[in-house]
Amino acid sequence: MYAPECKAEVTPSHNGSRTFSYTLEDHTKQAFNIMNQLRLSQQLCDVTLRVIYKDIPPADFQAHKVVLASSSPVFKAMFTMGLREQGMEIVPIEGIHPKVMERLIEFAYTASISVGEQCVLHVMNGAVMYQIDSVVKACCDFLVQQLDPSNAIGIANFAEQIGCTELHQRAREYIYMHFGEVSKQEEFFNLSHCQLVTLISRDELNVRCESEVFHACINWVKYDCENRRLYVQALLKAVRCHSLTPHFLQMQLQKCEILKSDSRCKDYLAKIFQHLTLHKPTNDMPCRAPKVGQLIYTAGGYFRHSLSYLEAYNPSDGSWIRLADLQVPRSGLAGCVVGGLFYAVGGRNNSHDGNMDSDAIDCYNPMTNRWSSCAPMSVARNRIGVGVIDGMIYAVGGSFGSTHHNSVERYEPERDEWQSVAPMLTRRIGVGVAVLNRLLYAVGGYDGTNRHSSAECYYPERDEWEMIATMKTIRSGAGVCALNNCIYAMGGYDGTNQLNSVERYDVEVGTWSFVASMKHRRSALGVTVYQGKIYVLGGYDGQTFLDSVECYDSTTDTWTEVTCMTSGRSGVGVAITMEPCCKQTEQQKCHC
Repeated sequence: MYAPECKAEVTPSHNGSRTFSYTLEDHTKQAFNIMNQLRLSQQLCDVTLRVIYKDIPPADFQAHKVVLASSSPVFKAMFTMGLREQGMEIVPIEGIHPKVMERLIEFAYTASISVGEQCVLHVMNGAVMYQIDSVVKACCDFLVQQLDPSNAIGIANFAEQIGCTELHQRAREYIYMHFGEVSKQEEFFNLSHCQLVTLISRDELNVRCESEVFHACINWVKYDCENRRLYVQALLKAVRCHSLTPHFLQMQLQKCEILKSDSRCKDYLAKIFQHLTLHKPTNDMPCRAPKVGQLIYTAGGYFRHSLSYLEAYNPSDGSWIRLADLQVPRSGLAGCVVGGLFYAVGGRNNSHDGNMDSDAIDCYNPMTNRWSSCAPMSVARNRIGVGVIDGMIYAVGGSFGSTHHNSVERYEPERDEWQSVAPMLTRRIGVGVAVLNRLLYAVGGYDGTNRHSSAECYYPERDEWEMIATMKTIRSGAGVCALNNCIYAMGGYDGTNQLNSVERYDVEVGTWSFVASMKHRRSALGVTVYQGKIYVLGGYDGQTFLDSVECYDSTTDTWTEVTCMTSGRSGVGVAITMEPCCKQTEQQKCHC
């Protein structure tokens, strides 16, 4: 029964041109709900999908072509592009489980899908087949959240097989970041030798020490020794063996059963051992560069009194982060990093209550934002220099009261023990220290009477120091670092003036030469190398405690003022390690 035709008219308003529009916001949802009800009651359906999968009995699903086509480009092409399925009432579907197809059809009508861990791979595979990108992304996001050392390799392989680039990339990044844990899992031991070589060749592997990669390869071979022994040499070529310590190589050559029976591998490692102990440059293979944010850490320092600050600078965005304070304020300390941990060594607490030289070494863990105390040095060392060789920290020179040290001691973090080594040939406080090719260089300094332009080099195998060429300038409290097979000495104090001059020592030629000067005179500065450039931080110019940070590019021989610290200071300890997990204080940005 229809309503009778309405004869009424609306009398126009004065201007007669008004209109209105109306939108029912949930019309689409309501319409699809009705279509889904029609599907469930098998009304107005114009296609039946007959899903055939392995030995499972075929399953039929009735649906509406227009709904399937609106959800899947594959169905749209199937029903609109003149393909044979366009005129078929029953369309055979193969290569997908009936339960997966049922969920995808339901998603086409409801825009909702529920997927568990047991079936997510099957659902994602089906969504990829029918180009239902929103479901693919949802499955991808879910799998990324489920990544674990035990399944990351399997998920990466699956993503590669179905051509899901995003999931493959995220899974590979997880493997690189958690290599140590992944290498202990069953999936790792089931890699082919080609897959393993590809994996360990990646620069992004996040390992504290290259020995982790070496052990992972040996354990992979041991998993099926009879069939895998022939791949040992290829694996060792992919390991960054020049990053291993001579002691480690020596122990493996003596004790590793896999190596004992392979003369070629023994010869290869013996040659690397020789290169390392002869202190030859090792530029054949780059160091690992995991995609972990690296920051420049600066600890302590002096401004009117010793400071307890620990701050980290991010060169990529110019931000400074205030972190957990040192347990005791210190200036004249040195900083270094071993195994991702930042160590603050020596220094002095200059306070209103008196001055106390420090024998302390404290360890900061970026993962927890906490300091812990380590075994103290044998003597207090203010204005100390430190360097790291083979994972051991060398504490060089410094002073205790009126005593100016030429003594040197070595700290082994794994044992929390100090051991004395050969003393320098010259007493030095305010000494600049750098390590290059496993040699320790001590540059400049002050012996209590004279400031020095001399420098010397320590050979760990012989436990001996040798003098090297003298600098062109007397420097105490200079910043010293190693870059591109050269030792750089920046600024310092010559007994009369603070310096801005810079010179470098070419270890191949054995001579010092001047390079571009810094923009500011500075002594007691902090220095480090970040991504192939030298950064100098703070210091004292004779009148002012500097907050300036400059950066040196050796390719252009130029200095650039890049930022300023949160306050001026001198005598800081500086080193580079991963960004902290706990950013408990507000980021402060400063751009000069």
